[in-house]
Amino acid sequence: MRRGPAGTRPEEDGGEEMEEFFEPGGSVAAPPQAEVPVAEVDHGLRTEFDFVLPRGFVDASGAVHRTGRMRLATARDELLPLHDDRVRANPPYLTVVLLARVITQLGTLEADYVTAQIVENLFASDLAFLQDLYRRINSEGHTLAAVTCPACHERFSVDLAGGRLGES
Repeated sequence: MRRGPAGTRPEEDGGEEMEEFFEPGGSVAAPPQAEVPVAEVDHGLRTEFDFVLPRGFVDASGAVHRTGRMRLATARDELLPLHDDRVRANPPYLTVVLLARVITQLGTLEADYVTAQIVENLFASDLAFLQDLYRRINSEGHTLAAVTCPACHERFSVDLAGGRLGES
């Protein structure tokens, strides 16, 4: 019987070579495992963005939902609505279907409950806000806008997604 390095012996198993590791006394031991440190890598890619609607969605019970979260769109998100009959019949409806796909939370409503019907019932100012937010995060990668103070002419950035209730 041929022995390999470190007390190993090649064996036949289904035509493939397999190594067994022998401990003193003849028992078979598991092969030694190398400790591989698990490093978390932060690529700096932000995929979800919180927002605060200017007016808010009013549900059937009268509750107002203003805070929400939108994720980055995938190619699939932009392609699938093109096959939707509602979009084929009315191309501007693409916005409604697309926003329903990428809004992951609206107030207490989770992603599964944010539907095209809910987006249809948003106030026009909220729909315009979400369209702009979608455009910013998917083409520019952020929700910041450069602005200039009309009084002192100082330039600064404003987060259009808002950070606290009432901001937008």
